[in-house]
Amino acid sequence: MKKISILLLVTIFTVSCVSKKKYIALQQENGEIKSELQKTRVAKEDLEAKFDKIQSRVEAYNSKIASLKQENNTKLDAVGNIAVMSNASKENMRETLKNVDANKLAQAKTLKDSMNLAVAYNLEKTISESNMNEDDDFAVNINETVVMISIADNMLFNSGSYRLSSKADTVLQKLADVINSEPSLDVMVEGHTDSRTINTGHIADNWDLSVLRSTSVVRKLQEKYNVAPEKLIAAGRSSYQPIAENDSRENRSKNRRTRIIILPNIDKFFALMSENDNTIAENNILD
Repeated sequence: MKKISILLLVTIFTVSCVSKKKYIALQQENGEIKSELQKTRVAKEDLEAKFDKIQSRVEAYNSKIASLKQENNTKLDAVGNIAVMSNASKENMRETLKNVDANKLAQAKTLKDSMNLAVAYNLEKTISESNMNEDDDFAVNINETVVMISIADNMLFNSGSYRLSSKADTVLQKLADVINSEPSLDVMVEGHTDSRTINTGHIADNWDLSVLRSTSVVRKLQEKYNVAPEKLIAAGRSSYQPIAENDSRENRSKNRRTRIIILPNIDKFFALMSENDNTIAENNILD
């Protein structure tokens, strides 16, 4: 009986020790979990605070962008997919359009149409002031913003040659004045010949002659009359675009010509207007 009691006490003690160890371990684990939970709560609160700050900044930026959009909408108008035009630029154009023929102005339905009329008016005015239309060896045709100037062969070159004659200076000076009057222009110089075949030591055929003549004009415009080279395009059409039958001396002389095609560069036009507006704004700030 005594032996049984001792065994029972040992068993109870052993079980009691194991349970206490487990309890202590569980308590320690619970403490660690609580500590991690506390860290997570702190981290969460920190992230929430940072998020609130970011959210506030985003809302402030959105508000600023909306304000700028509203301001820009009141100051800028879109022109198709080309560019935007400020109120200052539009005001400058309105001043020009006051001088345009009323019938033409009535046909302008868009801002781009109005721009076309303004550029055409400026080009017509410059050509008129240069007295280019008074010369019988010039043919000037203006279709909207495209200006086509046909110059007789004998005004620029000696017969069968691509070297510019002494008479060419007066002609090219007038032409350069027109080109330089408007920065937003592209200028194509086309050489044309009659149908008679030419073949010399320096000229292979009419294609060659027409191109050599156009490049001679382009070089002279650039080097002597300060026309920006990026505006210029040299092209040769040989004899394949005649304006008269090649059946007489008079008609052949009509076909031997240099054609100047002046094309407003729309993108450059608006870019220049924008630069002008920025310059005005900068000057106002400095003042």
